[in-house]
Amino acid sequence: MAKLWGGRFDGKNEAWIDAFGASIPFDQQLAKQDITGSLAHVKMLGATGIITIAEADKISAGLTVLAEKAANDELVFTIENEDIHLNLEKMLHDEIGPVAGKLHTARSRNDQVATDMHLYLKEHLLEIIEKVQHFRGVLVNKAEEHVETIMPGYTHLQHAQPISFGHHLMAYYGMLTRDQARLEESIKRVDISPLGCAALAGTTFPIDREMTAADLGFNDLYMNSLDGVSDRDFILEFLSNSSILMMHLSRFCEEIILWCSHEFKFVELTDTFSTGSSIMPQKKNPDMAELIRGKSGRVFGDLVGLLTVIKGLPLAYNKDLQEDKEGMFDTVHTVATSLDIMAGMIDTMKVNTQVMHDATEKDFSNATELADYLATKGIPFRQAHEIVGKLVLDCTQKGIYLQDVPLADYQAINSVIEEDIYDTLSSKTAVTRRHSLGGTGFDQVKKQIELAKAAL
Repeated sequence: MAKLWGGRFDGKNEAWIDAFGASIPFDQQLAKQDITGSLAHVKMLGATGIITIAEADKISAGLTVLAEKAANDELVFTIENEDIHLNLEKMLHDEIGPVAGKLHTARSRNDQVATDMHLYLKEHLLEIIEKVQHFRGVLVNKAEEHVETIMPGYTHLQHAQPISFGHHLMAYYGMLTRDQARLEESIKRVDISPLGCAALAGTTFPIDREMTAADLGFNDLYMNSLDGVSDRDFILEFLSNSSILMMHLSRFCEEIILWCSHEFKFVELTDTFSTGSSIMPQKKNPDMAELIRGKSGRVFGDLVGLLTVIKGLPLAYNKDLQEDKEGMFDTVHTVATSLDIMAGMIDTMKVNTQVMHDATEKDFSNATELADYLATKGIPFRQAHEIVGKLVLDCTQKGIYLQDVPLADYQAINSVIEEDIYDTLSSKTAVTRRHSLGGTGFDQVKKQIELAKAAL
């Protein structure tokens, strides 16, 4: 069968070369958007008199039939027609006859595919934003349950200071809030119509780009036709924002994986989000968290891949840009699914509150409390820091903790130390007293949650 663009050629590609150059195995995902763009385009062609109203109506009717078939997954795509545009144009021709050829008046596959991707990404961006919003709500609800659950806070993966588990969860809420803001702000650069830019230079036909942009729900238009067909910044921005989002999910998953281990036992995931071993009967593996941690690499790769494709491209369209779609599709699917998994995993996660609390009692995460205590008694903090450091060394050599040191020994170090030192050294007191703005004190965590609920 002759190519729809084959008039200039007298040779024929071999099948394996056609397969290499074809994008239909993946860009068939744009069928809905391609038909939507075509419906707006043909409506404009009829309204401006470029084709007759009767022709426009016949083409629209044929496109509507294809849209129904696409919705029912009844379209059959072929490598011979190479991409979504030519496949649908051939189907339209089969449906309504030669008048189908008038649909391509005053447009190119270059502005057509750009329009498809803008429509696709706008739709899926909104879906992903909804999923981020939902996950933020899950984090807030779980944090509210655990405002007064005490756990070790870490630096360098070493016990640092006791904190509220709710405070820890709200840190991820903050990350996800910024992720959502980035995604929302990027919509304005997705919400631009390239339709009518044609191949690269616009067209001689009296088209109405404002009309098609309005019909397609775009808020703006590309004012330079070269830019309109060659711009992929909106996809790069989405991939970049998605990479940051997946990095945050990956960090959280790393902690969940640690917390599930026998050494931590801080949390337990439900069976829905765990798997077993084919050889070790006792295993309950946090595989979904591990997969999300691993899939972050896919999204990073999609970003680097497209950056690499575009970095040396001259204006305007080049076949290289066929490589702009698979990474976008992959990232949309990966991010959306990861957010669903994360929301379910955290919502159903069992928190072993006593284990978390006990982990703060048999450590030296209260050392800063003792140093601060000495500082409130008039001892310069640097001197207090040294005193406590030596005391911690002594305790480690004796196999005891700061709360085990007798009062007489404390007072031998400095007479300003009184009986209230033991209350100061308790992890609950340590957390409660940290009520500086944004701190881990229970009142501050409640304030964070109240603000988050208002924002949501």
